[in-house]
Amino acid sequence: MTTAVDTTKATDGRDPNSDNRPVPPGSTMVTLKIARFNPEDPDSAGWKEYEVPALPSDRLLNLLMYVKNYIDGSLAFRRSCAHGICGSDAMLINGVNRLACKVLMKDMLPKDGKSITITVAPLRGLPVEKDLYVDMEPFFKSYRDVMPYLITSGNQPTAERIQSQTDRARFDDTTKCILCACCTTSCPVFWADGSYFGPAAIVNAHRFIFDSRDEGAAERLEILNDAEGVWRCRTTFNCTDACPRGIQVTQAIQEVKRALLFAR
Repeated sequence: MTTAVDTTKATDGRDPNSDNRPVPPGSTMVTLKIARFNPEDPDSAGWKEYEVPALPSDRLLNLLMYVKNYIDGSLAFRRSCAHGICGSDAMLINGVNRLACKVLMKDMLPKDGKSITITVAPLRGLPVEKDLYVDMEPFFKSYRDVMPYLITSGNQPTAERIQSQTDRARFDDTTKCILCACCTTSCPVFWADGSYFGPAAIVNAHRFIFDSRDEGAAERLEILNDAEGVWRCRTTFNCTDACPRGIQVTQAIQEVKRALLFAR
């Protein structure tokens, strides 16, 4: 039986060559090349490699959990639902923003049984706190700044606010956002200037700007008409490609631009 071998020295006292690690039958050994960073020892930052067994039914998140549980317990990353809904395990996988729980190993394992290396790094453009998780506060500040909630006046209805299916369909796509930051941190403008609102904030503004029940569209449009608003978008489509929910992010940004142009 092949035993998983860590090519680095475990930092939590575990034996990196332990024979007690489970290796499922039929698994393929995969090398995970992970960007490591410890704020208490910044000089040690760099890439470390771990060999882990992978089954076609695994997700990349399973492999990261294997490293955490059996090789190096000091590895830090976020995860929660593991079903592509919470968005907490967003990271840079082979150079592309993805959710680790949605990357299926059956799509990555070579058919000829050859070795494979998968690189995993934290999202770009946000401060790295440790290893694969970043400080999300700048991202959520932009989200809060666009007032992502229903704004109405007058008497509150006694039941639900009635809306036609056509009106609801107008902003259906942008209701799918899970705030994973994949789109925003894939944007070259955001990398260069972290003060740019970013695609996710604009998508969430879009969701209410085009909601027929909302009365705050003009105020949100004025916010996004700022120098760091929608006009910073360079239409690279990185955001659309990165979205794990399939939102047409670039299209939503263009619709907000048109709303600004025709509102004046």
